[in-house]
Amino acid sequence: MHFFETDEQAMIRELVRDFAESVLSVTVKQRDSTQSPPLEEWQEFLDLGLQGVTIPEQYGGTPVDDISESIIIEELARVDPSFAVMYCVHVGLCSMTIALHGDEEQKSKYLPRLVAGEVGAYSLSESGAGTDAAAMSCRAKLNDAGTHYVLNGEKMWVTNGTQARILVLFAKDVDHADYGEKRHGGSTAFIVESGFPGFNVGKKEDKLGIRSSDTCTLILEDCMVPVENVLKGSGNGFAIAMNALDNSRIGIAAQALGIAQGAFESALRYAHEREAFGKVIAHHQMITAYLADMATQIEAARLMVYRASAVKQEHYENAGPRHSKEASMAKLFAGDTAMWVSERAIQILGGYGYTTDFPVERFFRDAKITQIYEGTQEVQRIVISRAIQP
Repeated sequence: MHFFETDEQAMIRELVRDFAESVLSVTVKQRDSTQSPPLEEWQEFLDLGLQGVTIPEQYGGTPVDDISESIIIEELARVDPSFAVMYCVHVGLCSMTIALHGDEEQKSKYLPRLVAGEVGAYSLSESGAGTDAAAMSCRAKLNDAGTHYVLNGEKMWVTNGTQARILVLFAKDVDHADYGEKRHGGSTAFIVESGFPGFNVGKKEDKLGIRSSDTCTLILEDCMVPVENVLKGSGNGFAIAMNALDNSRIGIAAQALGIAQGAFESALRYAHEREAFGKVIAHHQMITAYLADMATQIEAARLMVYRASAVKQEHYENAGPRHSKEASMAKLFAGDTAMWVSERAIQILGGYGYTTDFPVERFFRDAKITQIYEGTQEVQRIVISRAIQP
């Protein structure tokens, strides 16, 4: 076991950090204020060639190791958590899910388009089926000709909802044998294009944080999805959804890590510039203690995120054990760290921290969602407790 970045990982970190500081930092405040998705910024990001890091080379991807993927998300979130989650959903929940579970025809059709920059999304949650994913009410029924599934219902909390062209979306096949017998019976994963008949984007949420990431309701009214767009066959969606969450929780943990790092750096700079009682406040004992605790918490979170990333890679490359426990631990700890560090950062800046003149108030607002989506902190504790039984 070693604790040092490889040369490639360090190069990726520098590449993404330069993009975040030179491109995202210029527009992040304005986009947060107006709730504008980073459309132009996404086009510039495509020049880095990192939108296909979870896609095999034969489909045009540029795969990297799982720690590098977390580093990319971390560095994006250090400046712009909204862009980070847009990227996280694109490469993880959408691209990786299709790469893992799609057949050859599905992968050949959709993965090159995702590499080319068409934005991906993932849609599992509904108004009554968030944490309880098995309770979804969106229905799918095979048409008489047997050529298409007809989907009806509403999906909620869809990140990239207005931008996405390709979505992994879940509904219950009412014709499936165990529909109604099991809570997750009939759960089926579909690849849905935003141009399919009957697909409509509904309400865009007005959120506390990550306001430059669009979060929408999707309305499916007799939405026609070809049968060849079912992932792994009808009724197999629940296992696909849970596997996707194992993967994406590490991405959200990396986002939380980046938020904590960004808030800490803002507070550290301020503490070495602001003077009180004849010296910079970084030299006052209480502020010194805050900064030391913040740095320690962040370093511990980073180790947990990278550890979970390594276990995930071992699982897929060498049929190692599932990474559910490590993913949940990383998300739980990093999410709580992001919230605590960003709150301490505001305290260090005092009144200035409560204004939009400094980014710490935005990091504080952005941090909260990392304790909620991809499974609440309460759910993470349930997953962890089940994994540590004697």
